[in-house]
Parts: sequence; structure tokens; C-alpha cells
Amino acid sequence: MKSIHQTHPHLPLSAEPRIHESSLIFNSFAGEWTSIGPTNRMLESSIGDYSYTMDDVTINYAEIGKFTSIASHVCINPVDHPMDRVSQHHMTYRISEYGFADTDDAEFFDWRRGNRVTIGHDVWIGHGAIVMKGVQIGTGAVVGSGAVVTKDVEPYTIVVGVAARPIKARFPKEICEALLQIAWWDWPREWLEERFHELNDVNAFVKKYG
Repeated sequence: MKSIHQTHPHLPLSAEPRIHESSLIFNSFAGEWTSIGPTNRMLESSIGDYSYTMDDVTINYAEIGKFTSIASHVCINPVDHPMDRVSQHHMTYRISEYGFADTDDAEFFDWRRGNRVTIGHDVWIGHGAIVMKGVQIGTGAVVGSGAVVTKDVEPYTIVVGVAARPIKARFPKEICEALLQIAWWDWPREWLEERFHELNDVNAFVKKYG
């Protein structure tokens, strides 16, 4: 993983992560051939090789795998307010900003960090979807546009709706299991280049490499 820094938005993708100049990235990391789109906000998160985000994406406290596609206006791990306090306002934990103390509520922010989201490899998250705190999304899954994911999603499962519910698997069980075993997302780039023409036929691919 490489530390993220901003580059010009119109350069072609390369092993160096491409970050749009309008995005705000805080203490986060990216793999090779990654792309972060316009007006993203990423906080204490990581994104794996070849994964990308479109515009207006928010990612907080999350680990995202390789080859994952994140559409515009997605929010991953929206942060919580302290609903058990007299007031759930910022002032109760961003204390220094309001002049009530010299330091903020470190314990509260540590609690936020402890509710991380984990997203597997080759996941597609559709436009405007929200992935709630602590959720794990399995490799190969699809999250439909506008879905609100409140529970874990199994690998290669398509979920839609509010709250998100599974509607079907992308492939038969034996195909899903074979793809997880092959783990092509971990192949080195030279292997991908040699086998790239085989990625469009899942049955032949599994038969050859499973």
C-alpha cells in the first residue's frame, strides 16, 4: 500500500494512485492503479489495488479491497452522533472548537474508529448507496443504487433496498466458491496481462483455474 497524495486528474492511470485535486484525504492509503474521484472525503481508510471511486464519495474508517467500484454519492460508514447524551450536538465531542475545553473527546472518536467497515474485492457499490458502521461486504458482492446496508453481505450476493436485502447470487454456489478459491485479484500484474482475455467467460475461467 502507498500513502495517498494528490496528482493531476487527467493523467492516465498508473501504479501511482490518482487523486482528484478537489478531494480531501486524511490519514488514508491506496494501492496501485487506484483512482479517487472529485470531491471525495476519505478519513482513516484504505483502498486496494485497482479500486476506484467516482464523485462525491465519503469513506470513513473503512478497509476496501482490490478491484472495487464505488459509484458517485456513496457514503461508507457515516459517522454517528452520541444519541445517549443530553445533547447529540458536535459541541459534546468537538469540544475545543466551541471553546468549552482545550481538547476534544478522544474516547468518542476512538469509539467511532472501532466501528470500521470492511469491503472485499471486486465489489460494486451503486450510486447513492450507504454502508452503515461495522458492516462487512463480501468479495464479488453488488450493492444496488440507493441501498442502505445495515447487515453483512455474503460474497457474490446482490442486495438492494432500504434496509438492503439480498435478491440473488451473481453465480451458482459452485462458481462463487471456485472464484473465491482462485482469488484472481491477488494475481500479479503480469498474470493479469497474460490472462486478461479470459476474464469475460466465467465458466471457462473457473474450469481452467478452479
